[in-house]
Amino acid sequence: MTMPKIKPLGKRILVKREQQATTMGGIFLPDSAQEKPKQGEIVAVGPGKTDEEGKLHALEVVIGDKILFSSYAGVEVKPEENDENEYLIMSEDDVLAVIQ
Repeated sequence: MTMPKIKPLGKRILVKREQQATTMGGIFLPDSAQEKPKQGEIVAVGPGKTDEEGKLHALEVVIGDKILFSSYAGVEVKPEENDENEYLIMSEDDVLAVIQ
């Protein structure tokens, strides 16, 4: 896997959304009718948040963590034209849980 050329800032993260599962029944559902997965893998993290005193607070999540996030979290990005993966940039606050 090649790393996307996107570097999140602050307490933001870049997440590769998990691929949608295909059905065995052969029924075709358009993308607009399917609910997109709400989990993915973190591929890049920002440096963290700086508080009022100038101290940097690192993020709790790290690259490689598998996470669950809220339905409307993040902004979809496409780092490269030929990459069929779906990526989201979101705040660490949008992460609901780390899957272990």
